[in-house]
Amino acid sequence: MNQLLEMTALEQAALLRAGEISSAELTHFYLQRAQRFNDDLTAFVAINPKRALAAARRADQLRRRGGADHLPRLHGRPIGIKDLVPIAGERTRFGSNSYKYFIAPFSAEVAKRLRRGGLISIGKLATSEFGVMPVTEPTIHKPTANPWDLERSPGGSSGGSGAAVAAGLVPFAHGSDGGGSIRIPSSFCHLYGFKASLKTLGNLHGRVNGLGMSVMGPLARGVEDGAALLDVMTPAPNPAGKPGPFLQAARRQPKPLKIHLLLSTALGEADPAAVAAARQTAALLTDLGHQIIEVRPPQGSLQTFLPVYQYMVSRIPVLFEGAVEPVTRWLRLGGRNVSLEDAQRAQATLCASIADTFGDADLLLSPTIPIPAPRHRQFVDPDPAIWFENAAEVGAFTAAFNLTNGPAASLPAGFDSAGMPVGVQIGGRVGADELLFSVSAQIESAAPWRQHWPKKYAP
Repeated sequence: MNQLLEMTALEQAALLRAGEISSAELTHFYLQRAQRFNDDLTAFVAINPKRALAAARRADQLRRRGGADHLPRLHGRPIGIKDLVPIAGERTRFGSNSYKYFIAPFSAEVAKRLRRGGLISIGKLATSEFGVMPVTEPTIHKPTANPWDLERSPGGSSGGSGAAVAAGLVPFAHGSDGGGSIRIPSSFCHLYGFKASLKTLGNLHGRVNGLGMSVMGPLARGVEDGAALLDVMTPAPNPAGKPGPFLQAARRQPKPLKIHLLLSTALGEADPAAVAAARQTAALLTDLGHQIIEVRPPQGSLQTFLPVYQYMVSRIPVLFEGAVEPVTRWLRLGGRNVSLEDAQRAQATLCASIADTFGDADLLLSPTIPIPAPRHRQFVDPDPAIWFENAAEVGAFTAAFNLTNGPAASLPAGFDSAGMPVGVQIGGRVGADELLFSVSAQIESAAPWRQHWPKKYAP
């Protein structure tokens, strides 16, 4: 069965549609891997074999009863869902001791969309507390580990999603992203991660997301799998068995583009391996017919961004404030003094600087992360302000596209001298999601990455 790991999720889906494997068999395979390796990784905070296998058997019955032609393309495929998403009847802890015993009375909209798309959740994936920090080490459980080096973080806040996909515990996973939380673990774990434009999926976080910075998206081993999963997350379901708009885009060649290259941020220089990966990708894109122009980074500072983030974090509903972690509490307290108008002004200032850097380009290319994957609890400090400042550099490239509400993707781009994955980011204007998939697939075709696995978890 390990040959399944060498297949894309779409190739596995084709086997399901042809009846060459059952959803129950496929789900059982991934449940076994999750149960075998999760003690190493803490990728899952809950694994639900009974629920998952029952859903898989129902999926098989539907296929046998009416054939595959009327079913969604990914019908019967296992998936992991980040534990910021309530699912009715399941424990949902948001990475926080404040919700340690909370069982969700309802399912969030994205969970409903995934279920309508025929996907089967095998469990809930680890997150930092409320998705606030760019590493996944909340006090409610031991730190989530990076499959490429168990002493290092897979990043966050979708760290459980990144670790699970990188280790082959699920073929792809749901993530969410308010400052880089899909792209950071994708970069650190050698995955493809996509943060959609806000308008692509709509505001799935509701009133908590007053600035529109938080969105959802896929983490996958390849571009087409990510595109197919994002198609399922969209509000309008795709015709049964037909490729959705993003999968179609991933199969379409882009026209020659003008791309601006960023190699540093207002917070400082990037690690040499990250810069080298971005330059190598720029050279590849030049060979593919695109124009690359190196530009200076947007102006701004952590102090300008801080009130925006404080406002976001202060709007998260909390059951027991006293159970919240120090850095989260510090951000929440600061946010009480920030009005919506204050946060919007700061966001607009930063967006204006990003627009200047974007200029007349079609896309921006940069490293995804300016530093190597950190060791566990590397950023922790007794002073929560310093703790936050230590970690903030992780999102120095990624947060720009949360501020603008535009799409961005992280693509695998090799390894550093320690053997840790390095990623590059491409980002676009609001609504350029399909263009990003086209360019991502073009890069993947020219410089494939799926063949690389962390040794312990390889097929």
